[in-house]
Amino acid sequence: MATLVLEDGTTFRGRLFGADVSVSGEVVFQTGMVGYPEALTDPSYHCQLLTLTYPLVGNYGVPKDEGGEFGLSKWFESSKIHAAALIIGELSESPSHWSSVKSLDQWLKEQGVPGIQGIDTRSLTKKIREKGTMLGKLVVDGTPEDNIPFDNPDEKNLVQEVSMKEPKVFNPSGSVRITVVDCGIKYNQIRCLAQRGACVTVVPWDHPLDTAEFDGLFISNGPGDPQFCQATINNMRKVVCVEQPKPVFGICLGHQLLSLAIGAKIYKMKYGNRGHNQPCIHNGTDRCFITSQNHGFAVDPETLPRDWDILFTNANDHTNEGIVHSTKPLFSVQFHPEHMAGPTDLVSLFDVFLDTVKDHKGGKTTNEAASDGQPHLPWKVLILGSGGLSIGQAGEFDYSGSQAIKALREENIQTVLINPNIATVQTSKGLADKVYFLPITPDYVTQVIKNERPDGVLLTFGGQTALNCGVELTKLGVLEKYKVKVLGTPVASIEMTEDRKIFVEKMEEINEHVAPSEAALSVEQALAAAERLGYPVLVRSAFALGGLGSGFANNREELTSLVTSAFAHTSQVLVDKSLKGWKEIEYEVVRDAYDNCVTVCNMENIDPLGIHTGESIVVAPSQTLNDHEYNMLRSTAIKVIRHLGIVGECNIQYALNPESEQYYIIEVNARLSRSSALASKATGYPLAYVAAKLGLGIPLPLLKNSVTNSTTANFEPSLDYCVVKVPRWDLSKFLRVSTKIGSSMKSVGEVMAVGRSFEEAFQKALRMVDENCVACLVLFPCAHQELQTPTDKRIFVLASAFKAGYTVDQLYELTKIDRWFLHKMKNIADHERVLETYNQVSSMPPEVMRKAKQLGFSDKQIALALAVRKLRHDWSILPVVKQIDTVAAEWPAHTNYLYLTYHGIENDLSFGDPHVMVIGSGVYRIGSSVEFDWCAVGCITELRKMGYKTIMVNYNPETVSTDYDMCDRLYFDEISFEVVMDIYERENPEGVILSMGGQLPNNIAMSLHRQQCRILGTSPEFIDSAENRFKFSRMLDTIGISQPQRVLFLQSAVKFCETVGYPCLVRPSYVLSGAAMNVAYGDGDLEKYLSNAVAVSKEHPVVISKFIQEAKEIDVDAVACDGVVITFAVSEHVENAGVHSGDATLVTPPQDLNQKTIERIKLIVHAIGQELQVTGPFNLQLIAKDDQLKVIECNVRVSRSFPFVSKTLGVDLVALATQVIMGQEVEPEHPSLIMSRIPPNHTCPQVPQFSFSRLAGADVVLGVEMTSTGEVACFGEDRYEAYLKAMLSTGFKIPKKNILLSIGSYKSELLPTVQALESLGYDLYASMGTADFYTEHGVKVTAVDWPFEEDDSECPTKEKQRSIMDYLEENHFDLVINLSMRNSGGRRLSSFVTKGYRTRRMAVDYSVPLIIDIKCTKLFVQVSCFVFFCLHCTLLIHVLLFSDSL
Repeated sequence: MATLVLEDGTTFRGRLFGADVSVSGEVVFQTGMVGYPEALTDPSYHCQLLTLTYPLVGNYGVPKDEGGEFGLSKWFESSKIHAAALIIGELSESPSHWSSVKSLDQWLKEQGVPGIQGIDTRSLTKKIREKGTMLGKLVVDGTPEDNIPFDNPDEKNLVQEVSMKEPKVFNPSGSVRITVVDCGIKYNQIRCLAQRGACVTVVPWDHPLDTAEFDGLFISNGPGDPQFCQATINNMRKVVCVEQPKPVFGICLGHQLLSLAIGAKIYKMKYGNRGHNQPCIHNGTDRCFITSQNHGFAVDPETLPRDWDILFTNANDHTNEGIVHSTKPLFSVQFHPEHMAGPTDLVSLFDVFLDTVKDHKGGKTTNEAASDGQPHLPWKVLILGSGGLSIGQAGEFDYSGSQAIKALREENIQTVLINPNIATVQTSKGLADKVYFLPITPDYVTQVIKNERPDGVLLTFGGQTALNCGVELTKLGVLEKYKVKVLGTPVASIEMTEDRKIFVEKMEEINEHVAPSEAALSVEQALAAAERLGYPVLVRSAFALGGLGSGFANNREELTSLVTSAFAHTSQVLVDKSLKGWKEIEYEVVRDAYDNCVTVCNMENIDPLGIHTGESIVVAPSQTLNDHEYNMLRSTAIKVIRHLGIVGECNIQYALNPESEQYYIIEVNARLSRSSALASKATGYPLAYVAAKLGLGIPLPLLKNSVTNSTTANFEPSLDYCVVKVPRWDLSKFLRVSTKIGSSMKSVGEVMAVGRSFEEAFQKALRMVDENCVACLVLFPCAHQELQTPTDKRIFVLASAFKAGYTVDQLYELTKIDRWFLHKMKNIADHERVLETYNQVSSMPPEVMRKAKQLGFSDKQIALALAVRKLRHDWSILPVVKQIDTVAAEWPAHTNYLYLTYHGIENDLSFGDPHVMVIGSGVYRIGSSVEFDWCAVGCITELRKMGYKTIMVNYNPETVSTDYDMCDRLYFDEISFEVVMDIYERENPEGVILSMGGQLPNNIAMSLHRQQCRILGTSPEFIDSAENRFKFSRMLDTIGISQPQRVLFLQSAVKFCETVGYPCLVRPSYVLSGAAMNVAYGDGDLEKYLSNAVAVSKEHPVVISKFIQEAKEIDVDAVACDGVVITFAVSEHVENAGVHSGDATLVTPPQDLNQKTIERIKLIVHAIGQELQVTGPFNLQLIAKDDQLKVIECNVRVSRSFPFVSKTLGVDLVALATQVIMGQEVEPEHPSLIMSRIPPNHTCPQVPQFSFSRLAGADVVLGVEMTSTGEVACFGEDRYEAYLKAMLSTGFKIPKKNILLSIGSYKSELLPTVQALESLGYDLYASMGTADFYTEHGVKVTAVDWPFEEDDSECPTKEKQRSIMDYLEENHFDLVINLSMRNSGGRRLSSFVTKGYRTRRMAVDYSVPLIIDIKCTKLFVQVSCFVFFCLHCTLLIHVLLFSDSL
């Protein structure tokens, strides 16, 4: 152990590494996230105790000190470590990199330099920032502190100590002679001069200068106070202050020395600028460049002589960054253009210098054209949304679109939004000026453009849907015709990135390489391309999102199958040479119209290439790239984005060879993406907001960093924490789905965890994905196959492998996950074994528990949560609150963006102001998606309107609720009892609102209540009465409300089912989206489903009830106050009961319910609200059959349909519920009053959005467990117009000619419907039985056979008939109507050769529209009749304008 002692008496305890010696010097901090070998060997750090703000150091080890060009060290900046000591958060004990030969610990030992880890470097950085640079000493335990005096480096000539003693020549054959004054030079400065053809003579700091010996003079960087270098200053005056000086270039200390030589003054800065992300504005062009810096002194520009000009100014603190003589070839810069470590954006200054040297008589710096002042802003902008949430295109586009609208409104620009996704925040009242709930198709968008006449359009904020629509509108000439300018990235640039052939050509123009790849327009072309490239190959669809239609092929057969399927979604496929096993790296890049360009975030996929980035665990910043790789890829990103002409934000993905510096560009996404939302939340840099401003032509340097409110947005964030993103899959909800993960995306959501160690963030993230995942190391069967071919459970299989004794090297060979990550996972596994050795938590030593918390273990993982919690408090093992501030504490930040960590000694902020705490909905999953985010955002917005300060707790990077602008304090952390209580104990809020975040907050209600947590709204005891199926059922009996027959005791389940008759419904408690809910048709089903239900709801009862078939299901959303219902809204399902409400088509106002039924519903709602004493929102589900109403369930929280009914009826139920919860008086309102507000002839169906095309093998069936990923809703003058628009919004296409019917047992019922289809002129095809039936009834139907059971061997001479499969493969059908057997209850697992399953699956795989419900079939045919009569007229577009009258 050791102690860091500061001169003000502050001490920091930590663990010693490196040399066992005590030292003293000046304590400084550096905010770079890579480059520790280069920083430590930088002579400018001589006699300084260097603090690195990024907490994880040593990850890529230390390379061999080998010679490179010109005899200079390839990896280091000098011959030894110059820093006196290293201060860090955590040392990597198991580094991983192809160039590494030793660990950082070993290297420091060899060099005699001590290091200290386990330090709260953020706390230390803040102290230096506030008090200024301080002296300090690192005292090893056992050494008397007084024996180590404070050593002040400002009192001695450090340059003399580091400068070489004799002159030395590099590149003697160079064409121009450059003398370099070594004040502490970095090797790369010599390299940059020699590479450009200079003969470089490096001389000591005090060497006399003779102009006859050089063509140009270079003054290097160096340590300490420049006033000690009087000999250098005097020597310089003799060659600078003359009539015709030879060119001079100074860097860092050289800049200060030149300034002193010409008579200017310098001063010591408070704490200096040390990092890789300092923005510098070039005087004259206003261009902003990102620079690397390391200095503690600055030049006072006010003291410059008259004939000297400012060359660069720091955009953050406005200090001088460069000077230039107005006529003579003399200039210098404060920053390091030569990088190592850091960016190379201004390395061209060496070219400027050497060009000047070559012609110094007329030499001058080049001036680039300045930006033309204020841009011309549009007055009205159209924004295209992304439509319904689907796999690959989810809530991240609600966040980005909302940010864009906000940015435009700040510039007083009118906004018009087209988005049929009614659940989104961006479609809410108060954001866009107008919202059109319409399909995002060229036809509808053209109509809106015609009506609204915008002069600008944003295409890059609505995912691939908006992008493709925008490209199509451009090709059709619509944008040109109506004079609509595409803001931001031009369509030509978008097409360059989307068309593979053009993209490859554009990359070749700048000598960059794309993975060997060929574009193909047919199966034959794809096969030929694969032969040339060699198997295995990766197939990808052009103009597609989330890897749709992609996969790996090892041979011709696999390729043919993949490509045939891909062509159903696209006209072009890309055949890539497989680079499976390479690292996948991403950069988010921002560029403005004036060529200012920054990389905001770099991310590393833990999974190797071959797994779609949306399926991979991702970490930010990258952990295993060294400085050269990091900046090589960064420079390439900027070069590529400039060449493509992108304006705004984009994402570039690389494949990086894990054994060398070889890389390929995979692709560029010229739009906001899922990664953009993640990068925004990971760094605190609002990418979408900035991109929208840049699209208007506003220069990036003029935008402020919204976190600090003082520094510029033209910067690259420094992180002092680690971010881990983990995807969530819901594959268990789908029958027969393949659980393999690969190049096509299947995940439905993702989480982001923040910590100051990888293990802490990683374990947090795993619990966020699944709150039932008590331990990272949930054991799964471990097999080579599972490790080599990853599935959605891969991470748990890895945990099992560690338990089974697999080594890191074995797992690397099987998975190609970098060893650094595997070692970190092993740390968790190893410590879990340590925890298992303690029988009782009280016998565990405090240090073991502290380490467990720092490794990310939850209280529940360690032992019984409450016992651990009490011990933690007794031992003061408590988390601290840290800020995400984009600048690693270098600048004061009034940020409200927070997370908890056990790696710290102090909180970043104080607590005291009263707040109201709102718990968000967590990860997007099937059943809990953007609808709940809308509710949470609505709640905090209303609270702020009411004058309350708000706290939001959520961890979903895709959401608007996790935008730090939305609330007063945002905790990006777990929604668990432990973490919510930790926050509650610190903040002591006025209360906690649980009812706005869906099921997850409700699940912890009772635990919080037992700890006397103030829950606002309905009492947790009543929440439990509704969630607990046993209590709720008993309550309904008590108040005399009808419910389906049920049994509450599992022992009597079989007997009950035999009595009432199958089918019966198995329903667990406290679950969302019908998780583990199933219809049992026999004893075998019942046994299996009961065990599943008990597994997901271990602590709560399971109910078995009679499954009522062919009934109507009704949803009621309501708000009550102390049990008195204030208002409610009724929606009816189109489909029969038995289809989960999330998968059903909802219609409001209801079209088929009479007033008598509405009144009976009202009585039931009032009775249940009263009995549960509801205060706030609640949702009821009922079924109606044979004039009877039965209650299925009640959720005392908001539901998925809250945004739908609120926007349709014009009554914000969430705002109302928030007012009620906070005790405001609200008058009860009769539902007829709500209905009276709705315009006449006004209806709105909500239609589910499915993602079956993403889920290989999944059966397309609907049942009691939810499978849809999103929803859309459109308005119409009747249900037909509205339903048509909604169907088109989900990607459905109106059939033109051929329809396949497979009707099952509904033939008679559908006869009028089929006759109507024939009368509309459709060519009908049907399977044999269906065709025979309808032919007998006078309908012309072509019979086609099923191919699945044919046996050609029986009739070898028989000519092979075309089957349903052949027709589907040829895209012959425009629509397939496939109805399962009556009373099958949907989702009933049948064998793989089922004709229905094969037909449904093929329809999805070949992008043929599919209808699988009888009620939807009837409604579709009614709509088709409507289209038949209306399509030839001008189609009226209904727009919902949010105005006070609605």
